[in-house]
Amino acid sequence: MTGELRIGELAGVSGLTVSALRFYDAAGVLVPAAVDPVTGYRRYAAGQVRAAQVLAGLRRVGLPVARLAVLLERLDDAAAVHRAVEAHLRDLEDGLADARREADRMHRLLGTGGGAGPDVAAGPTRARVAAADLAAAVDAVRFAVGTDPGLPALNGTLLELGGDTVRLVATDRYRLAVAELPATLDGPGGSALLPAGLLDAARALLAGGSAGVAVDAGSVSVGSGGAELAGTPLPHAFPDWRRVARERRAVRVAVDGGRLRRALEAAPTRTVERAGTLRQVAVLTAAGGDAAFVAPGDRPDGRHVGVDREFLLQALDAGGPGQLELELDGPLRPLALRRPAGTAFSLLMPVRL
Repeated sequence: MTGELRIGELAGVSGLTVSALRFYDAAGVLVPAAVDPVTGYRRYAAGQVRAAQVLAGLRRVGLPVARLAVLLERLDDAAAVHRAVEAHLRDLEDGLADARREADRMHRLLGTGGGAGPDVAAGPTRARVAAADLAAAVDAVRFAVGTDPGLPALNGTLLELGGDTVRLVATDRYRLAVAELPATLDGPGGSALLPAGLLDAARALLAGGSAGVAVDAGSVSVGSGGAELAGTPLPHAFPDWRRVARERRAVRVAVDGGRLRRALEAAPTRTVERAGTLRQVAVLTAAGGDAAFVAPGDRPDGRHVGVDREFLLQALDAGGPGQLELELDGPLRPLALRRPAGTAFSLLMPVRL
């Protein structure tokens, strides 16, 4: 296509209405190539057709207007646009999940039914997984299970069954650990809050081959190697961990877990009181595209964060050997450690220095 297009012509080939094109012009999102000073007629360059078509798609998936202009300027970076769309879709999914959980809570308060709560199965559901994968998932989250008797909902591990995934989540407010594994499900899905003792007993039960997990309104069971263990879920609502774990704008650095652990063991620390206990805090920075520890009193260039030394050691052990992805988002945001395959991650809350 060559030459210029009138606004009606662009509307016809882009999927946007004339009124929408006028709105995006006024908002500075898609500005015409030329405007007649006398008639006010808008003319668009042929090269703007692709931008208009992408804009129509972005709006159909509900991307906010504030993001549109930025993404249209980056159309040559298809990967960046793809990441933005995928992040937006995850936000929509999380928002829908939040709304469903709140609706379920409301229905329970009103006594009107309405489905499963956040820590109750939606119905009898069985999942078949690889026993080794389930054992690795337990190992990846166990260190983050809480022990505070005043916060009973944090003293268990959330088990979620849905789609083709089994997910384990644990947090004690200072760290959050999530692990996912592929599964074959039979049933509507659901969730249960596993007591720490039941989780540990299930981990000891896991052998080679496959394992089965079953969840119902008042029970949960794990079977492997011909043996089965059953228990009762905790009667508490687990906190909304997804809001904390949503993807952030962070510096990402690939690190070797063993190398980072050795650096941490030799790194200088500062003693900080937290919850009545003296803790050793290390400062981690990602300046220059590499991860390093610095003296707590220094002012490192780039992103940096103070973290509890013991908690980071536990997270590194839980992450397993080999390559990990480190995310730093400034001194006031959690530090994230992710496995490259995206099957597990840990968040460590920052410590003020």
